[in-house]
Amino acid sequence: MGKWWSSWLPLMAVVLMFVHTNLISGEDPYRFYTWNVTYGDIYPLGLKQQGILINGQFPGPPIECVTNDNLIINVFNNLDEPFLISWNGVEQRRNSWQDGVYGTNCPIPPGNNFTYVLQVKDQIGSFYYFPSLAFHKAAGGFGSINIASRSVIPVPFPPPAGEFSILSGDWFKQNHNDLKAILDSGHDLPFPDGLLISGRGSNGYTFTVDQGKTYRFRISNVGLTTSINFRIQGHKMMVVEVEGTHTVQNTYDSLDIHLGQSYSVLLTTDQPAKDYYIVVSTRFTSQVLTATSTLRYSNSAGSVSGPPPGGPTTEVDWSLNQARSLRRNLSASGPRPNPQGSYHYGLINTTHTIRLANSAPIINGKQRYAINSVSFVPADTPLKLADHFNIPGVFTLGSIPDSPTGGGAYLQTSVMAADFRAYTEVIFENLEDTVQSYHIDGHHFFVVGMGGGEWTPASRLTYNLRDTISRSTVQVYPKSWTALYMPLDNVGMWNIRSQNWARQYLGQQFYLRVYSPANSWRDEYPIPSDALLCGRASTRGILN
Repeated sequence: MGKWWSSWLPLMAVVLMFVHTNLISGEDPYRFYTWNVTYGDIYPLGLKQQGILINGQFPGPPIECVTNDNLIINVFNNLDEPFLISWNGVEQRRNSWQDGVYGTNCPIPPGNNFTYVLQVKDQIGSFYYFPSLAFHKAAGGFGSINIASRSVIPVPFPPPAGEFSILSGDWFKQNHNDLKAILDSGHDLPFPDGLLISGRGSNGYTFTVDQGKTYRFRISNVGLTTSINFRIQGHKMMVVEVEGTHTVQNTYDSLDIHLGQSYSVLLTTDQPAKDYYIVVSTRFTSQVLTATSTLRYSNSAGSVSGPPPGGPTTEVDWSLNQARSLRRNLSASGPRPNPQGSYHYGLINTTHTIRLANSAPIINGKQRYAINSVSFVPADTPLKLADHFNIPGVFTLGSIPDSPTGGGAYLQTSVMAADFRAYTEVIFENLEDTVQSYHIDGHHFFVVGMGGGEWTPASRLTYNLRDTISRSTVQVYPKSWTALYMPLDNVGMWNIRSQNWARQYLGQQFYLRVYSPANSWRDEYPIPSDALLCGRASTRGILN
């Protein structure tokens, strides 16, 4: 048996298991990817750095797929340290085994591979993947995920002449190990050195378009610490999709994109034929970083001229008003043919309220970050495996309270219990003077309210219970609150985290265990036959 065939045997076994357990349907296609993860030289800010490449690319190769496609992604870890990839915004329906964070998956050891088997079930929209372990996100390894609607489902705008994916965010000249060492020593990160647009600094990219046509730009903030503002000189942008939700098609001169968020905008090339600046700048920072690229009309008669257009800097009210202006397009179909507005989220009684307050305590002389006074520390075994194999002593349900205590902060492997099919109100409360950004794995949620000051039950009178957007990452403004309605419709062990990667690394995260007593494949898929085992689960066998 040849080397080529033997290297594909594990992958074929996974595919056969996938079919056997009904993870894919006969009508849903699947796509195969082989990714080689390596270190390589990159020059994002003009200085050579060691970056994480996927198939030699930085950023990594895009995933272009269609609703309900099954993705078979064989990841070979050729780094000298363990590695994991997570899929920001992909809900992993009934399948937290594939979520790719340390609470659910063992890392891929150096020199080994793991095959992710996941389905973009009932999803459309713009998302991205990233390395979730250690501080690898600061070295690259991220790429775009674009999920198109099935051809039989109408989209609420004409097909664009072309699409561009832009992965933007802050960047540091220090490598990821040096940044990690700063955090491990008990200090916060310094101010970023610059901004990137799809892996390059200023003047690194030219996007060529034809005059008189409309193009779709999918923009994600893949940075570590900073909100950004995106704008295109001389052009307005029409927002049409936010993390899988078709929106009311409002136009904006510029758009705030907070850490971990993704947007789709339409841009019509209706200006004189020349070159224009594409600009990204930091938000809510005393020092403003800016990066530019070029929008070039194919019949351009001149290069960019004048200074890049300025944008908002520290204005919170401006950003809050823009966030509130985002509305769901109630007449548009989502991934299914029924209109998005047919799910009347505001008429369903919530069964539980969870209040989550962030803080920045000093614990044992070191800077940490916490939620409800608990600063998360990873266990020696992934929590999902410990739960599956009933391994005691790894975590305790209820190890994080569901409302702020006001007490002193402490270290804990924090897991909150939740019931399958509950309908939960989640309040993020930010008592600090910096913008927060939160992500919830495995779910989407309805952003029903945002406001300044302290949240109280009377704040519910201000909720939008008719046409708010649903998404998976949301901002919380300084000294403010953000309220969500969230259907807990996905069994599993799910990460709730700050998208500020220094805060996430130093404890501003926890896990939500959504539990069904039925123990049925209708609620959750079985553990994959190729699942990596580590920690106290390393001696357990897998039986499907």
